[in-house]
Amino acid sequence: MNNIQSILNMGSSFLKENHINSYQIDSELLLSKVLNKNREYMFLNHTETLNNELLQKFKVLLNRRKKKEPLAYILNHKEFWKNSFYIDKNVLIPRPDTEILIEEILKLYHKDRNLSVLDIGTGSGCIIISLLKDRLRFNGTAIDISKKAINIAKYNAKMHQLSHRIKFYKTSVDNFFKGKYDLIVSNPPYINSLSLKYLEKDILGYEPIQALEGGLDGFNVFNKIIKMSSILLKKGGKLVLEIGFDQKIEMLRILKKKNFFLNKTVLDYSGNDRCIICTKL
Repeated sequence: MNNIQSILNMGSSFLKENHINSYQIDSELLLSKVLNKNREYMFLNHTETLNNELLQKFKVLLNRRKKKEPLAYILNHKEFWKNSFYIDKNVLIPRPDTEILIEEILKLYHKDRNLSVLDIGTGSGCIIISLLKDRLRFNGTAIDISKKAINIAKYNAKMHQLSHRIKFYKTSVDNFFKGKYDLIVSNPPYINSLSLKYLEKDILGYEPIQALEGGLDGFNVFNKIIKMSSILLKKGGKLVLEIGFDQKIEMLRILKKKNFFLNKTVLDYSGNDRCIICTKL
């Protein structure tokens, strides 16, 4: 039988046999992409029969998931903060832990505050877009070394009607000298080269390496960001960074050397150091 319910069951069983832990929800989300309908529609119309073409499309998606391709890349979207973003393999998939940066920044600034914000290594644009949607008087600048990432971030800005409030530049941070900012935010590549090979297959096999690798010690990009932030930030401006769980002590040493005052470090949902907030003196 080719009705929605039996096809969902087939998809769940197939993914379960192939060691995908979230087999049931993945099956539902993949079929909902094929049908272009939400999950509620499928539950209410579970006896509806599907034609062979749709069934074949579903099987193609199941095979992609079987190979551990992340769901966000197959569905081309990911929820982050309060919004949905277009995602493909050219950008890092937004993580719940990165939402901590948004949460902390929104605590720092009143909603009526005018602010110029620079997002370094913007990727999908999820950080700068989330901030500007919550703070209507913020203006954004976003940079990334990847042209494809910049195009995706621009697409997301347009989707969220923010193109007029964010300027995008394809550039590395060490070549960027435009403007002075009240706030710089970044979730840069910070995994050291040796740890890369121990990442799960769905990360290592699919996500862009240049968005993950922070050089031999993991501090390659951090050093550039902190050096340039000391130039690009206004006096008293804030720098908010996502860091690796074991990088806090070295980060504090680098920041102090570059004349930054530590305001606070924030733990992620697993209790690891994840976010550093500091001020340019």
